[in-house]
Amino acid sequence: MAVRDLRFEEIVEADLPELTAVMTRAFDDDAQKHLGKERGGPPGYDNGDFFRKWLLGYEESVGYKIIAGDSIIGGMIVWILEGGDNVLGTVFVDPAYQDRGVGTRAWQFVETRYPEARSWRLDTPNWATKNHYFYEKKCGFHKVDEREDAFVYRKEMAQ
Repeated sequence: MAVRDLRFEEIVEADLPELTAVMTRAFDDDAQKHLGKERGGPPGYDNGDFFRKWLLGYEESVGYKIIAGDSIIGGMIVWILEGGDNVLGTVFVDPAYQDRGVGTRAWQFVETRYPEARSWRLDTPNWATKNHYFYEKKCGFHKVDEREDAFVYRKEMAQ
């Protein structure tokens, strides 16, 4: 069942403990499903360092928390670059809210929020097949490169 009352608000530093808990659940769930590991994610995903490095560490990055009711259920970080070739750094949704349209609505929010974007790029782990489906089928990205550990996707925006 779709989650109806979603809101997107900019992340502030006080949100990091709650966001880190959600990110930890989301990445650990992926590691369990796809890798057979109990835990797993990018460096700092489970202690807040990921946000301190990739969100708070750069002027170009903007983070949004995904809120349902009074609860943070996900988040995303985007890099808004000069020239409009932007980067979707991460998007994650609490496993309890996955497969309910939250990720698709989050991407729609980004497209609406940044109408001047010329393109978007992202990297996602090559083993994360659910992510591949989401980015290709739900968001309109196309795989443009393949590295040892990740797929690179790009979406050209209509101007």
